[in-house]
Amino acid sequence: MLLSLGHCKTLIAAILCSLPLAGQADDRAMREALEAARNAQWEKTDRDAIEDHVLAGYVDYHQLRQRLPQIDADRVQSYIERHEDSPLSDWMRGQAIAEYGKARRPASLLAVADGVPDGTARQCYYYTALLDRMPETAAQGGRDLWLVGRSQPDACDSLFDTLRARGEIGQAHIWERMMLAWQAGETGLMNYLGRQLNADWHSARTSLERLRKDYAAVTRVPACTGPGCQGSGPLFSAAMHGFTRADTEAALEAWRKIDPHLSLEARHRDAIERDLAFYAMVRDIDQHGGWRDQVVARLGDAELLELRVRSALAERDWPGVIDWVHRMPDETRQEARWQYWVGRALEQQGDPATAEKAYAAAAGERSFFGFAAADRLDRPYALNLERNTIDAATRREIADWPAVQRTEALRRIDEPGLANSEWYRAVARATPEEARALADYAAQRGWLPELVQTTIIGGMWDALSWRFPEAYRDDFLHWGDVAGVDPYLLMGIARRESAYNPSALSPAGARGLMQLMPATAAQLGRGQGIGDPGPYGVLEPEVNIRLGSIYLGELIERYSGNRLAATAAYNAGPGRVDRWLLDAPEAFDLFVESIPFRETRNYVQAVLAYRVIFESLSRGGESAGVEMLSPAEKTLRYDRSLLARN
Repeated sequence: MLLSLGHCKTLIAAILCSLPLAGQADDRAMREALEAARNAQWEKTDRDAIEDHVLAGYVDYHQLRQRLPQIDADRVQSYIERHEDSPLSDWMRGQAIAEYGKARRPASLLAVADGVPDGTARQCYYYTALLDRMPETAAQGGRDLWLVGRSQPDACDSLFDTLRARGEIGQAHIWERMMLAWQAGETGLMNYLGRQLNADWHSARTSLERLRKDYAAVTRVPACTGPGCQGSGPLFSAAMHGFTRADTEAALEAWRKIDPHLSLEARHRDAIERDLAFYAMVRDIDQHGGWRDQVVARLGDAELLELRVRSALAERDWPGVIDWVHRMPDETRQEARWQYWVGRALEQQGDPATAEKAYAAAAGERSFFGFAAADRLDRPYALNLERNTIDAATRREIADWPAVQRTEALRRIDEPGLANSEWYRAVARATPEEARALADYAAQRGWLPELVQTTIIGGMWDALSWRFPEAYRDDFLHWGDVAGVDPYLLMGIARRESAYNPSALSPAGARGLMQLMPATAAQLGRGQGIGDPGPYGVLEPEVNIRLGSIYLGELIERYSGNRLAATAAYNAGPGRVDRWLLDAPEAFDLFVESIPFRETRNYVQAVLAYRVIFESLSRGGESAGVEMLSPAEKTLRYDRSLLARN
């Protein structure tokens, strides 16, 4: 059985105290040397003081990088090999590819490259270097980089110019990119590309101008566009892209008229019809429903099939639910969500025996619908909990790993970003057994956000005590009790919102463990008599949990004590949830499936499943007696009657 953190404190303390101290006395010198190296202030670097420091390679990285591209590729490759177990090797390789590419040193670039690099600019440099050595590979790679609807970096200019001179990028490729730019709204790029087309494309450009003014003209422009009709596919694909989004119903009518008269590549026709089917379902357009269903069945696209099942659920078309689920790929169809809905549909059709088999298949999965299926069968939830025990010898071995020592050293000198890069790379390269030992190390060190990410990178989906550690448990229990809110629901929300990173900041401005917006935190703080905590005060875990608990309590009260609706409102906002309830299905599961925002739909399912996991872990990993939803939450009507003010 995996030891708890409390039981391991003495053992871990002993291990950590026994770690080698080499270099620790020189951390200050290392910090100063690294800062000087970043600024190329080599006179401030005391090499003797850091020579044996575990992070000396970081200073070497900056020194070598700043000598690029003049330095020989052999020196760079030697550094890469020496630091092969560190992200330093990847960073140095990327820097060398960029600098050798700019300097037009293809042999040096290829000497350090280990395949197609990441990043558009580096890929352009890479394929440019291959132009003479592997021309076909360079041409294909260059065309893939060319055919995008946005401007590419200057690093691509030489590659594109050469491929155009060789005829590998021709007029048809220019036209196709022009159409992609139209789809993306990149008018400047469109105009630039248009100037590169010759007179043979005059009629195609005339058709384009008609369509830019009026999408409906798609039924009146010639079916054959460009020399040899080469421009037809890209033109009609781009025009229908815009038309479908602007007026799906009219676009459907137009497409049904022109489709039989067009000779298009399958990729263009599929893209057009996928868009039409998608928006027809999203916007509840029933017209041409038979045609739509033929497209969904023909394409077999996972997203379209999911939408089609959800449409059938909204219509209470239970035979349709079964039919469309069965059309899904085997792996998708076996997911708890879809087996659950097959069970519900069979139950509605009066076949409880077969429904029970579908529920049983779903109930083996640890998820919202897996738990809902278990409730249908009146059986405990399947947690599939993996218990890990790491012995003291393994812990000592892991603590001695160079990557672990570098991580510790980077944390000591206040370089958390670099520390995480070292740590996550070590996890990604580890064997499953080593990854579990690293997760154990992170748990014992109290690196909670890093621990969660470690389980994700390492694919440790069943290691629940690591994926859902008892972070800030006392605060959740205390403020949950004060606010009258389920503490396990609070834990589930915090886990989903921030993965225990107390400094988490969202692009929208939400902050802290429970991702509170500053204005919301200020209002709640004043209501609690503690005032506006400010943008930094709200990052304090206790403050954030306190205010988040109060806010969730207000939402639960708004929805007559219903935690499911409150959870949806925590993510999407109460105004949206109020509107969804005005025309909602009656059953809880149908309400969840009818949520129009995929993010919120997944959020609700994740948070409620997480609360089951947290409560089960508090009981030693046993789910007997744990309920995802109360009987009332599972049986009441999810409609406007749920709003307390009614």
